[in-house]
Amino acid sequence: MQRTVPVARRAFFQWLGASALCAPAVVSSAPASGRGHVRIADAAISLQFDEWMRCRVVHLAGPRPVALTDFDASETLTLANGAVVDRFVLRQTQVDALPDDAHGPARRLRLEGRSTQGLIKTVAVTLHDAFPGFAWLEVNYRNESVAALAIKGWGNAQHRVLPRAGRAQAFWSFAGASHEDRHDWVQPVKPGFAQDNFMGMNAPDYGGGTPVVDVWRRDAGLAVGHLEEVPQQVSLPTRWLRGGVQLGLSAKRATTLAPGQTLTTALSFVAVHQGDYFAALDAYRRVMAQRGIVAATPPAAAYEPIWCAWGYEREFTVERVEATLPKVKELGLDWAVIDDGWQAAIGDWRPNTDKFPGGEAQLKALATSIRNAGLKPRLWIAPLAVAPGSDELHEHSDMLLRDKDGAVQNVSWWNSFYLCPAYGKTIERAQGLVRKVIGEWGFEGLKIDGQHLNGVALCHNPAHKHARPEESAERLSGFFHAIYDTARAINPNAVIELCPCGTSFAFHNLPWMNQTPASDPLSSWQVRHKGKTLKALMGPRAAYAGDHVELSDGGADFASTVGVGGVVSTKFTWPEDPKPKDSFLLTPEHETLWRRWITLYREQMLPTGVYRGELYDIGFDKPEAHVVEKDGRLHYAFYAPQWDGVVELRGLKAARYELRNLFDGQALGTVTAAKPHVRLAFKNHLLLCATPLDTQIT
Repeated sequence: MQRTVPVARRAFFQWLGASALCAPAVVSSAPASGRGHVRIADAAISLQFDEWMRCRVVHLAGPRPVALTDFDASETLTLANGAVVDRFVLRQTQVDALPDDAHGPARRLRLEGRSTQGLIKTVAVTLHDAFPGFAWLEVNYRNESVAALAIKGWGNAQHRVLPRAGRAQAFWSFAGASHEDRHDWVQPVKPGFAQDNFMGMNAPDYGGGTPVVDVWRRDAGLAVGHLEEVPQQVSLPTRWLRGGVQLGLSAKRATTLAPGQTLTTALSFVAVHQGDYFAALDAYRRVMAQRGIVAATPPAAAYEPIWCAWGYEREFTVERVEATLPKVKELGLDWAVIDDGWQAAIGDWRPNTDKFPGGEAQLKALATSIRNAGLKPRLWIAPLAVAPGSDELHEHSDMLLRDKDGAVQNVSWWNSFYLCPAYGKTIERAQGLVRKVIGEWGFEGLKIDGQHLNGVALCHNPAHKHARPEESAERLSGFFHAIYDTARAINPNAVIELCPCGTSFAFHNLPWMNQTPASDPLSSWQVRHKGKTLKALMGPRAAYAGDHVELSDGGADFASTVGVGGVVSTKFTWPEDPKPKDSFLLTPEHETLWRRWITLYREQMLPTGVYRGELYDIGFDKPEAHVVEKDGRLHYAFYAPQWDGVVELRGLKAARYELRNLFDGQALGTVTAAKPHVRLAFKNHLLLCATPLDTQIT
């Protein structure tokens, strides 16, 4: 229904001149007839459309309106011959007040235009009061010509983010795709930068991810992505251009659109923000939670510090593990993880008789030994993989994921093959394994490991009777759901960790794990920016583990985990290491350092506080800074190779604070919100705690 809506409402739209960025007015829903521009806006974002239905994005939350983009052909259709249909004469518009739903009150602007090919494009832009700056996009195309049209694909929210006026081109980016080289998720955008960010498979066993890309400048940023409740085979390409950075959402969809038929694209979004990508990812998480994708609440055990036997790698023995347990307990760790190598083969999830000649009884006895040492036992598994020559493959080959030619899909690290997660038998056998590990052997957690768990290829195995090959990818989260529910039904406090080996976590899998690691970080920088990312995607109290500290810079950088509110983890060996070349032996010097950091971690328990990722820009702010708020205190972590200068302590309230070095307890003076700047000097890192001195904090 067309309506006239007062400007006082949070969302509104208006016909305006080509030069206007923002002007208060009464909303008019008069038909367009291709004249002027139309917009919809809230307090943070304005989406403006011209007579060709091209869109400009304006950021409104700063001191003045700022156009982040020009008028871009943001929603397009590509024909089979390669022609891009990007001009649609705007014919009519309509604004509606939407009834309250899961997202609360909203306004919707609907635009309709026609191309020379006879395609009718409809774009519906929705702004919800609860999510200022976050716009939902629904886009579809109807063929009103007399001939069928062969379609190759579509694109949504395609924009070029402009440089700041009068400034050199400087951008940072976040991309949620998985890549075989395991490169940084957060990167500066420099000349030559280009990533397709395909959400399907980017290598035989690397795929999936979080369907969001974000590009930001010093003053503002733009994020785009999709809001579908299952993974989609789409790309979110980002590319450096002279005069900006291109980003958007696109899909290859070969189809024929007969006269009268409609093609509907993925539900998409455009979001603006200040600071780095954290705010947009946090909003995406909250929107998706209202759509049913809700992160798990971690049990207390998920925050307990971890020792993993992977320091011994596959050469571990029961004797070596049991000899290390007293030192593990003495240092203040709570978990002991038995890693890869306990099993007969990938897929044959029974004890390796070389290590466990007593079979299941001996593995169960090891779990008991861990508990008797005052620790919690966790066991490593890699479901969805099966090794050539294994009994599982011989007896249950029907579970294999196969491509359109009938070939298997390889899992490189373990020289194995994929199983299909959408096949009922695969799920049932995984549930049986969990019942044995948790219910019979007495382990209190699972370490579910492997880059292949983040995404799967399309399955064409006729034995699975899929309605569409895409079901394998779309139902991957259901596989983890079954594992999670099975484990928690036996032990409600079970810790379910998913470690997708360097990949950017698949967002749709996140509800079915209650602990996430840095997942084989290549640097301390990865430990920190992965922590920031997962605190946005899973919530500010997410149980994020920094992974083995031995993988950090110098193999001893606990500060990067503790400072971002991560759970500390180590894989040291003791009292000996069978691998002198690549040793993780806990030397006396290391023991002193390990003991101090683990004690500090247990004293502060920062992961149970609130990570304040909105306070500092991880790309542009120097030094790099992170904040965790807990029990009225603000815990700051600063990182730089060398720093001697003034820093601003953001997030302070109207009170005086005492500052102390968190590591050594040294007093560093006082600070107030009115004068939040302090001079600091440090090398590599400095963690400090700001404790309120006044009883009243407003």
